[in-house]
Amino acid sequence: MKDRGIRKFLAVLAGLAVIYFGTTGRSPEEGRGLSGGLVVLALLASLLVWYLTRPGGDAAK
Repeated sequence: MKDRGIRKFLAVLAGLAVIYFGTTGRSPEEGRGLSGGLVVLALLASLLVWYLTRPGGDAAK
């Protein structure tokens, strides 16, 4: 159960990092809002981290 909490934390952290770096890299003329593509990219990053940090079958024993 502890692994699940760490996985959630890392997945949320990955999504927030994508949003943070995606919004700070814009020029002032473009605005500071979130685009739909950036939200989708953050969701995909979170899902990728969730998938990559899943517990292994034999390694956990």
